[in-house]
Amino acid sequence: MSIKLSFPDGSIREVEQGISVLDVAKSISNSLSKNAVAGKLNGSLVSVNTAIKADAAIEIVVKNSDEGNVIVWNTAAVLLNSAIKTIYPNVHFGTIGDIEHGFYVDTDKNDQQISVDELPAIEDTMKDLVKSKINLKPDQISEKEALEIVDGDPYQAQIIKEHAKDGSVQVYQVNDNVIISDAVVLPNSGDVKALRLLSVAGAYWQGKSSNPMLQRIYGTAFLKQKDLEVELERQKEARERDHRVIGNNLDLFFVDPKVGAGLPYWMPNGATIRRTIERYIVDKEVQNGYSHVYTPVLMNLDAYKTSGHWQHYREDMFPPMDMGDGELLELRPMNCPSHIQVYKHHIRSYRELPIRIAELGMMHRYEKSGALSGLQRVREMTLNDGHTFVTPDQIQDEFKDILRLMVDVYADFDIKDYSFRLSYRDPENTEKYFDDDEIWNHSQSMLKGAMDDLGLDYVEAEGEAAFYGPKLDVQTKTAMGNEETLSTIQLDFMLPKQFDLHYVGADGEEHRPVMIHRGLVSTMERFTAYLTEIYKGAFPTWLAPKQVTIIPVNDELHGEYADQLQKKLAGNNVRVSVDHRNEKMGYKIREAQTQKIPYILVVGDSELESDLVSVRKYGEENSTSVSSDKFIQDIQNEINNYSRKVN
Repeated sequence: MSIKLSFPDGSIREVEQGISVLDVAKSISNSLSKNAVAGKLNGSLVSVNTAIKADAAIEIVVKNSDEGNVIVWNTAAVLLNSAIKTIYPNVHFGTIGDIEHGFYVDTDKNDQQISVDELPAIEDTMKDLVKSKINLKPDQISEKEALEIVDGDPYQAQIIKEHAKDGSVQVYQVNDNVIISDAVVLPNSGDVKALRLLSVAGAYWQGKSSNPMLQRIYGTAFLKQKDLEVELERQKEARERDHRVIGNNLDLFFVDPKVGAGLPYWMPNGATIRRTIERYIVDKEVQNGYSHVYTPVLMNLDAYKTSGHWQHYREDMFPPMDMGDGELLELRPMNCPSHIQVYKHHIRSYRELPIRIAELGMMHRYEKSGALSGLQRVREMTLNDGHTFVTPDQIQDEFKDILRLMVDVYADFDIKDYSFRLSYRDPENTEKYFDDDEIWNHSQSMLKGAMDDLGLDYVEAEGEAAFYGPKLDVQTKTAMGNEETLSTIQLDFMLPKQFDLHYVGADGEEHRPVMIHRGLVSTMERFTAYLTEIYKGAFPTWLAPKQVTIIPVNDELHGEYADQLQKKLAGNNVRVSVDHRNEKMGYKIREAQTQKIPYILVVGDSELESDLVSVRKYGEENSTSVSSDKFIQDIQNEINNYSRKVN
């Protein structure tokens, strides 16, 4: 009996029923079969040995593809699970699986959690499993049998009950160990040629802080040793750029879970960077026609019910505060309703539009503890937020103006590695997105038309829109290789309708404005984290928390001159300090370099006599001697030009 297979190129073939995915690959070419690690039937991943029993759309998953890497990582996760079970027979297991760039296994050991010192022994056991070339054939066992196998492990028992399909679960037999996993893996353990266990960290069971803390073991694996070496080098670079590490080394911020997880404290150095960014962006927006406001961080819950945030975003909002008289106040998760109130406070004329309202608005999000990360994922954040109210015929021009402003801001921060994504609704998801096909189609086509007019490259992503409208997202990569949305422009026909907004048109009648939401540089927290990583902590002079340090050769002889220089520089708005400590000059210079201060000025006899400074720039070995006035002029020019070289 034959069946029909549809391929990605649109071709259709008739094959014998029961043919395996691997045999389909062989029928196409030997090279494809050698590169095949899995298949996709009707969009679902399956093993290469899966027998195809009915008509289906098929795709061959090959080595070194994104999905191919996931197959390798899932295989390594199964091997890690087995290795741990072999060494520690009584350990309990949480979830196992793949993450970006690798895999993990959650464990719970009654006597003492697995430490990083034990990873080499576990890794050796994994490598023994690789050498054994074990066939990893997925099998189905009954839910009852699976529960008997994991008897005494509460986490595995819950996983089995939640994931059982038709009374059975998928398992892999790895020597004497039965591993519960519904993942697709490589057909043989010997295919994993290179692996490395990397670290351990705490992870709450199911990501809930009210649940037990498990020990998560991270690793990575590849089909070739050279690919592992490339990944380890990438991770080394990522660690060197990690804003949490740099933030600690440069004393920028800290987070203490004892006083509030996800609530960063900005130290003077970090606060200086943040303040510089805030002053810059406010001035930039004012120059581009925005009116800056301050609005309360609390708002009546009814406003968020009107906006739809309560219906669509409730899980990310803190519980309302009952004021005792029937009034419920909510910590705002978004600034949009606040700016709508500013718009509504006056009767508006078409002559006023576009009306551009901006704010460095503090918001609060109910982030789970497991998702918090330095400054990138926090519970309290300050968004560089703005909302423009326009007439329908002003939409495309305003969108283009916002985008030009955004690109201009990126240039000032020397941000070059970014891409554009047009985020549309999923028309099938009527729960997440408000149901009005005409408005969605119109607004999505307007954004696309504006991008095409500007000649910018972009990708289109269905299902990534905000619940109230489509948006343009500017995507960047963090030091860890994760994609983040740095900026966004969102088109909104819904909220003006929900809040019954109007303007008086030229005809004297009331008309509905359109609202454009935009954030140029995300939140102060996320943007500072991003800049810390791309600059690797060596902030350009205009952003550096300390721009100059002055080191007297002999504090008794040259300290007074250093103090005079400090006053001159500070009087010209340069962030400067004098190192009067009783330490050797070489030590002071090395420490200033470690702190990545842009300029070190060394002053001794010759500098004192001739009103000179010996200038050493960060990252350079040699010094130059210039007059103090020339240095002040040069550094002011550098700061004013956002540290760009000006001919």
